[in-house]
Amino acid sequence: MKRIFLFIMGMAMMLSAQADELVVNNETRSYNVYAPQNLGEKRPLLIFCHGFNQDANWIQNSEFKNDNVSMEAVCDTAKFVVVFPNGINKGWDLSGDRDINFIKAIIDKMVTQYNIDRNRVYLGGFSMGGMLTYHAMNRIPDLIAAFCPVSGYPMGGATANANVRPLPILHIHGTGDDVCAFSGAQPALNVWINHNGCPTTAKVTNNYNGFNGCKMHVWGPGNQNVEVRLLELPNKGHWICKEPQIYTGKEIWNFCKRFTSEQKDPIVKVTAPKDGLTYLAFGGAVEVPAITMTATASDPDGTVAKVDFYDNDELLKEFTAAPYSYAISNLQKGTHVLKAVATDDEGRTGKHTVTVIVDEPDGNYKMYTTYAAAGSVPEGWTTYDGSEKRVGFSSGFGSGSRLFQFTGEKHDFDMGLYTRNVNGNAKAGYARFADTGTSTTMMLYPGQYRIYAQLANWNCADFSPVTIAVETVGGKTVAETTVTPTSNIGNSASNSFEGTTRFEYNFEVNEKGRHVVTFYTADAPWADLVVGRSWIKWVGPVTGISDAERLVNSEEGMVNHKTYDLQGRLIKESGIRHSELKKGLYIVNGKKMAVRK
Repeated sequence: MKRIFLFIMGMAMMLSAQADELVVNNETRSYNVYAPQNLGEKRPLLIFCHGFNQDANWIQNSEFKNDNVSMEAVCDTAKFVVVFPNGINKGWDLSGDRDINFIKAIIDKMVTQYNIDRNRVYLGGFSMGGMLTYHAMNRIPDLIAAFCPVSGYPMGGATANANVRPLPILHIHGTGDDVCAFSGAQPALNVWINHNGCPTTAKVTNNYNGFNGCKMHVWGPGNQNVEVRLLELPNKGHWICKEPQIYTGKEIWNFCKRFTSEQKDPIVKVTAPKDGLTYLAFGGAVEVPAITMTATASDPDGTVAKVDFYDNDELLKEFTAAPYSYAISNLQKGTHVLKAVATDDEGRTGKHTVTVIVDEPDGNYKMYTTYAAAGSVPEGWTTYDGSEKRVGFSSGFGSGSRLFQFTGEKHDFDMGLYTRNVNGNAKAGYARFADTGTSTTMMLYPGQYRIYAQLANWNCADFSPVTIAVETVGGKTVAETTVTPTSNIGNSASNSFEGTTRFEYNFEVNEKGRHVVTFYTADAPWADLVVGRSWIKWVGPVTGISDAERLVNSEEGMVNHKTYDLQGRLIKESGIRHSELKKGLYIVNGKKMAVRK
């Protein structure tokens, strides 16, 4: 009896499902569509794109379906239409508009055929279809209410165009995926978490839906109340999950149904300062100039009644008319979430936030903390290769200076910033932290400092030297040293590499000022470098001793003057033998003394 019932239900679904065609840009394009019986008016539409070397039949009837679950059953319950398009030669255009135009034509056809609601159109895709979903985020963000990529992301790094509205995103991925590695999902999502103004720390639900080891990561709410979600499937490979607790089709619908592209809330955007603006001071108090906060605001179905500016939860200023501009003085140490809240004539609100960080690090400061997305130059960094200068944050690079995400079985760091010297000119290849034009300002007070850096070569099998330089923003060299990496990655981010030396460089700064840290390639054509993890640390105050040094053997005579360590602590008044001192640097009679064993 059960088999007869399932057969009847399957036949009913087949009658409601059909293959159809469209002519788009003079090409005949095909797709499968399923519409429930008794659909109703103004119902939602989900478009879901297959993976590479697959087709609509496969994604609909194999990836999404087994004896217990199907996308059609979800549609029947929730009353929405689903379309599975076919790519040309079983693939998708990930750089142009060929398939974007196909998606737009499908939407128009479904409006005509089923009177679907244009404000509730959702887009997802598996594998290469997931890559197309990310591509569409920048191409047709106003036509799609929410996006759901599964097991796919842009291999060259995700991008978020500045004029794109905040977008709701659910990304689903298995940790055992050996085609599109799970490790690449987070960097792609970080771009959109930042763009959407979402909290950078996720709320995590462990054992989600009772599925052991499954995690739901949620970043939100962001601007316009959007969310970014990552559904982490433990040990799942490159396929669509059909577990009893986690059915991908149902998870997609439960996420998408919360969002509409119809905008009724007021739209507000902080236009200054730049998001992620960071002021660092080492060895002294941070000095932050007055910052002018500005914003724009509009309302799609009425008028803006007021705009409020906040620093965290403190109200700074209330405006009842444009222009919206306010000078913020004396920002103190800490993280400042600058928020603009617009309220319209119906009491609806919209918000937009940017973050300003004011910090006085007293330990190791991670210069690599902004490494986020492969194919980008990270916030706070600039690169130059003798031909092109790139300023972070910028993204979408498939060649030249950029971040790599390393996926080899063994790798000493997960991400690294690559640059090269294409012409061999002096100092013509570099990666620089806290340069002018970036979001980061670094003030160094007089004192002793230390830099740690994991440095590798990208494609220099004989190992090419790298110079670590501390400079003023005016270009004056304060200190520098040259080191030779001990690992060469081998021209592919999927290669394994290990044995990378973490170099340590100690230096002094004698004049307070804004400084940069620069990593230079060798002055040779196609010399290169990769900056992995790097840190800078204020060690202590300048001792005031002269530059003269006496290098002595530990067995030499008696020191008859007061002896101090480099932190200025008295070791002994006088009469200490060299053999009693450990290997290192000391201050004796106002001069440095190096004891070597």
